[in-house]
Amino acid sequence: MAMTTKTVQIKIKSDGDVFHELWKANPHEVPTITPTTIQNCQSHEGDVGTVGSVLFWNYFHDGKDRVAKTLIQEIDEGKKSVTFKVLEGDLLELYKTFVIHVHVDTHGLNNLVTWTVEYEKLSPDVPDPDTLMEFYKKVTKDIETHHLKI
Repeated sequence: MAMTTKTVQIKIKSDGDVFHELWKANPHEVPTITPTTIQNCQSHEGDVGTVGSVLFWNYFHDGKDRVAKTLIQEIDEGKKSVTFKVLEGDLLELYKTFVIHVHVDTHGLNNLVTWTVEYEKLSPDVPDPDTLMEFYKKVTKDIETHHLKI
C-alpha cells in the first residue's frame, strides 16, 4: 500500500501562536482543555517541546477509548508546525505508518489550523481516517473555545 494524505483546515479566532505553543511545549495541558476527546497525555521520554520526546495519549474516538504513543518528529518554529509519528497504539492496528502534522498560519485575527495525516493502510479494506479528521476539528474547536474564554 502507498502513503496517502488527508488534510482538514479550521479557522480559529483565538491566538494561533498560543495554539502552536500548546502542541509544541504543553501537550499535557490538552486533556484539561478538551477532556471529552483527550483524557491524558504523559511524557515517556525526553523533554516535552523537543524533537525526540515521546508522549503517551489516552483519547476517545469512534465511541471507544484509545491509546497512542507518539514521537515528536519535527518542530518548525518558522512554519508553526509540530509533527507527531505514531509509534504504538490503536491506529497501528489499521495503518502501517501514521504521521500527524499540526500547523498554524497566523495573520492577525485570522488564524488557520491545518491538520494533515500521512498514513499507509495495512490492507485495502482499511478505511481512510475520515472520522479522525472530524476528531481533530473537535479538538481544535474545543481549544479555540477555551482560549477565547481566558
